Amino acid sequence: MADHEAPWVFFSYSHDSEEHKKQVREFATFLRGRIGLEVILDQWHDNVRIDWSLWATRNLKAADFVIVVASPLYRARADGDAPPDEGRGAQFETAIIRNKLTKDIEDGTRRVLPVVLPGRSIDEIPEFLNPYSMTRYEIAEFTDEGVADLLAAITGRGKHPMPRRGVWRGGASEPQRVPAGELPWTCASPGMRRGEAWIDGLHYEDSIVLRPSTPAATGPGFVELDLGGRYQRFTTVAGVLDSARDPFQVGRVRVVLDGAPRSEHDVSAGKPATIDLNVSGARVLRLEMSRPGATASPFGSAAVVVTRRGRPPELALGDPSVT
Repeated sequence: MADHEAPWVFFSYSHDSEEHKKQVREFATFLRGRIGLEVILDQWHDNVRIDWSLWATRNLKAADFVIVVASPLYRARADGDAPPDEGRGAQFETAIIRNKLTKDIEDGTRRVLPVVLPGRSIDEIPEFLNPYSMTRYEIAEFTDEGVADLLAAITGRGKHPMPRRGVWRGGASEPQRVPAGELPWTCASPGMRRGEAWIDGLHYEDSIVLRPSTPAATGPGFVELDLGGRYQRFTTVAGVLDSARDPFQVGRVRVVLDGAPRSEHDVSAGKPATIDLNVSGARVLRLEMSRPGATASPFGSAAVVVTRRGRPPELALGDPSVT
């Protein structure tokens, strides 16, 4: 699956009742229509004659994740407590799922997601999915907040991302870290702002973001910070914003100290750059962000230019700081 494609999610459940089938269909519709997941549900494929065992085998193999919907009959069929001629579809699917877990329990645990819908019970999750000792997803309502935990498991982006670890200095007193965005900005181009950013799936709360609001971008975007000769190091992670309208753009980030270029990095989606630079004694730190191929202006970097294909850069410096 490419990074920009929606995850494929297979629904495994049993046909306990028409009411249960309707609730499962409503939940699947919400995940597909509201959240944008590529949902695989048998009820949407009953308009043609199908070999259902082959259909299940192919789709379970192709799916990125399997949502197991808890219900009394599903648990009985999954745990081998139902007659062999009852609920053959659920028994067949759970055999494949158990095999997946047996083959690679770590990968299977990550991909098989037990879900408890409104009105259902944790006790209806199959025993082999360890309902009490492992994570399960209790859906109180079909809303963005109601599916937040489940969506975090599918996307890998939790509500509380782990912060980036700082540099361990062996217990010695370490210099004070100052977010670069809090330093005095002596000048900046339009489209540069302080704020949060997502770069390569990681959240950076105190970032410097370049996202011009018009198709014509000032190039390159820049900000100049007053260091005053008081700092020793500058660190940041530079990259294309995960939410960029053009996810295939290549960005260029340049660091200039007191008028002298010190580093330059090209970045793209999935390939951010870590910048760690000695700034001892420097008074002015200039940070430039642009898209290679922009037409340069003879009147200087603050003049209006149009980037390749007329699209502006959408870049960020994640948690830039000086010490």
